[in-house]
Amino acid sequence: MDILRTPDERFENLPDYPFEPHYCELDGLRIHYVDEGPCDAAPVLLLHGEPCWSYVYRKMIPPLVAAGHRVLAPDLVGFGRSDKPTRCKDYTYARHVAWLTEWFLAMDLSRVTLFCQDWGGLIGLRVATEHPERFDRIVVANTSLPTGDQKVPLSFKVWRLFSQWVPRFPIGRLIQFACVRPMPPEVRSAHDAPFPNERYKAGPRELPAIVPIRYDDPECVANRRAWGVLEKWDKPFLVAFSDHDPINSFAEPQFRQRIPGAQRFDHPTIRNAGYYVQEDAGEELAGIVNDFIAKTR
Repeated sequence: MDILRTPDERFENLPDYPFEPHYCELDGLRIHYVDEGPCDAAPVLLLHGEPCWSYVYRKMIPPLVAAGHRVLAPDLVGFGRSDKPTRCKDYTYARHVAWLTEWFLAMDLSRVTLFCQDWGGLIGLRVATEHPERFDRIVVANTSLPTGDQKVPLSFKVWRLFSQWVPRFPIGRLIQFACVRPMPPEVRSAHDAPFPNERYKAGPRELPAIVPIRYDDPECVANRRAWGVLEKWDKPFLVAFSDHDPINSFAEPQFRQRIPGAQRFDHPTIRNAGYYVQEDAGEELAGIVNDFIAKTR
């Protein structure tokens, strides 16, 4: 496996991202993660999606830490400060689940509150349903757990084609396009920081192509098993979607109605926020997570 590592100087002086890097070496891959707050506190695990990295959580981390939580935000392999295999075929759904699971178990995390958006949900919900004893509660935002029997939105089909065929994959601009609120140029540049050129972007390019949308996709089988666990999940489960999600809106009622742990809560809708709800409403989301933890302890 040919692997690239983004030079450290690319991450210097990023706006509102003062967090010290932490690394875990697993099977020849270096995985980066943010680790803030008291080390003995129950952890809040923030899982990013595509094509973001832990930078997208910079608005949520400080208020969560201020509430006394330990906050961890890993970069998926191929993203952020984590190592980046250069071939698209090196990235599979199962491999991403395995990579995150290995990191999660190496960190020996328990009493976890999971917050996940986009691919953070596709991967994180698999980890949670395979290790339910380590999770106390879950918050999902603008994500899904596809099983191949849902209608695929046209917006996703367009996104998938774009990701495979566009000569240059402009990550900062793509994130801005999927937000409602303006993003300063220096923030767009920070989203681009992990990717000095197109060779570093195999991970972001490939994730749209491996979303399991066919019923016979092997990962749909694995996701149906995960749904089998979720349909018996009676731990606290909160659904906090934005009002401008063009991809996963079909999943919001599924989470609310099919998961027992979700049925006893009023679920917020984040107003005036786009797909990357952490960008548009990070502080508001952090307050929702803090309140949810406080009332479900």
